[in-house]
Amino acid sequence: MILEMKVPSPGESIKEVEIATWLVKDGDYVEKDQAIAEVDSDKATLELPAEASGIITLKAEEGDAVAVGAVVCLIDTSAAKPSGNAPVKTEEKKVEEKKAEVKVEAPKVTYAASTPSPAAKKILDEKNIQPSDIIGSGKDGRITKDDAVNAVPSMGTPTGGSRGSERTKLSMLRRKVAERLVAAKNETAMLTTFNEVDMTAIYALREEYKEAFKAKHSLGLGFMSFFTKAVTRALKLYPDVNSMIDGQEKITFDFCDISVAVSGPKGLMVPVMRSAETLSFRGVEAEIKRLAIRARDGQITVDEMTGGTFTISNGGVFGSMLSTPIINPPQSGILGMHNVVERAIVKNGQIVIAPVMFVALSYDHRIIDGRESVGFLVAVKEALEKPEELLMDNNVKKALEL
Repeated sequence: MILEMKVPSPGESIKEVEIATWLVKDGDYVEKDQAIAEVDSDKATLELPAEASGIITLKAEEGDAVAVGAVVCLIDTSAAKPSGNAPVKTEEKKVEEKKAEVKVEAPKVTYAASTPSPAAKKILDEKNIQPSDIIGSGKDGRITKDDAVNAVPSMGTPTGGSRGSERTKLSMLRRKVAERLVAAKNETAMLTTFNEVDMTAIYALREEYKEAFKAKHSLGLGFMSFFTKAVTRALKLYPDVNSMIDGQEKITFDFCDISVAVSGPKGLMVPVMRSAETLSFRGVEAEIKRLAIRARDGQITVDEMTGGTFTISNGGVFGSMLSTPIINPPQSGILGMHNVVERAIVKNGQIVIAPVMFVALSYDHRIIDGRESVGFLVAVKEALEKPEELLMDNNVKKALEL
C-alpha cells in the first residue's frame, strides 16, 4: 500500500510551509513517527514525523514552498524492513548511483590569451583596463562586449586571499522575520527611551543565594527572573504599555504574557511566558529554561510563539552595550537588556565603581505617551535597584522558595 503524506497545518493562519531539510534520503526505509523532515513556516521550524513505516519516496526538494495539505512524500507500507542498518534504495536510485561511479575526463580546452572583440577593446581602453585583467566569457575565453561593460577597474593590488561569495535562499522564517521588522519600523511611531540600572543589589542577592537556589530547584538564579518580575510590576503600574492597537481601538490586557527573545539554530525565536505576573522567581527561571531548550531543539510550536503582550530582549548575553530594540508587532513595547559593565557612578555625593546595565524601552508613541514610557522604565529601574523591597516583599527566602 502506498501512503501519501501531506503537509499538516502548523496553525490556523498558515497556508504554506517550506521544506528546510530532508532528514532521510529517497529510497530509505523509515519507521513510524521517525522525523523525516524539518519544515519552516513563517512562525517556527517544525519536524515532520513519518505517518507509517516503509520505503519513502520524496516528492519535494529542499527549499520548495508547499501548500498545507499538499503531498510531500510517499511511503510504501508493504515494503519489508531491510536487514542491518543499510537503507533500501529504489531501482532507479541504484542505476543513478551506478552511473555516478563512472568518471569521465572532461576535454581540456586551451583558451585564447584574453582576446577581446573590437567593441570590447574600445570599452576597455576607455576604462583604462588591460585585457589581461579580464576573464572572458566568450568562446575560447574571448572577451565579449558584455564582459567589458561589466568590468570594474582594479582598486588595488590583489593579495591572493579568497574573494568568493555564496548565495543562499533565506528560510521562510527568516523572510517573515524580515517582513515583520520592516513593518514594525514603517507602521508604528516607534521611539526609544533609555536609562541605567545599578545592579549592585541584584549581584549581592545572587551571590548570597544562587547556590542554595540551585541546590533546591536545580535552576540557575539569573537576571531574567528579576527583570521579568520588575517588568510585570511596571506593567501593572502603567497599563498603556501592556496595550496594543487594533484598528481604531485600544486593547489593554490585565495579564502579562511576556515574550522572551531567544536565539535558536534557525534564528531569532520569541516564545511566550503565559501569565508571567503569577510566576515566582523559580517559576520564571523554570519556564525560560524550558522555552530556551525547546527553541534550541527546534521543538517550539506556533502556539508557544504567539499572543505575547510585551517583549524582553537580552542582547547583553552577546556583549551588547546599547541598542534600540524593534517592537514585536502587534505589541506596543519591548525592553532591551544589555551587558553589565563596571562604571564610575555617583552615590551619596561620592564617585564609586558599580556594575551598571543600560536598558532601553522601544514603544509605539501612537498609544504610549512620554509620561507612561519614561514612568514605566523608571519603575523597572527602581525595582531592580531595590529588589528585596519591591520584588520580594522584604522576605528573600520566601520569594526564592528556600
